Amino acid sequence: MEGLLKLLLIAAGGGIGASIRYLMSMAIPTWFGRIYLWGTLSVNILGSFLIGLAWAYFAHNSDQINLRLFLIVGLLGGFTTYSSFSLEVLNLFKNGHTQVALLYILATNTLAIGAAFAGYYLLNGIFKG
Repeated sequence: MEGLLKLLLIAAGGGIGASIRYLMSMAIPTWFGRIYLWGTLSVNILGSFLIGLAWAYFAHNSDQINLRLFLIVGLLGGFTTYSSFSLEVLNLFKNGHTQVALLYILATNTLAIGAAFAGYYLLNGIFKG
């Protein structure tokens, strides 16, 4: 039963986070110009800042596991997965794994963007015949 509660907390937080991401991604370009990237960039920066705040809070309140799952895994995970990536990098640096952190940053950005291009061109090629 406890596992189901955790899953429901994560799902609820994820739904809320994804909804907020969508609303922000639609609203921000109307404030700062029609360039699509403003919404995504703003969400990624805000999500990364918020996950830093949350991580610091839960470092001092480790007994609040359900709230941590709801906020960090659910809400912020649904809001932006970049916040999770940022937290992992922060922890690598904090724990003295500077080379691993730098390699992770390089690998994630290079391979993830490369994978997006590969997926696009692979399927696009199939559709074109």
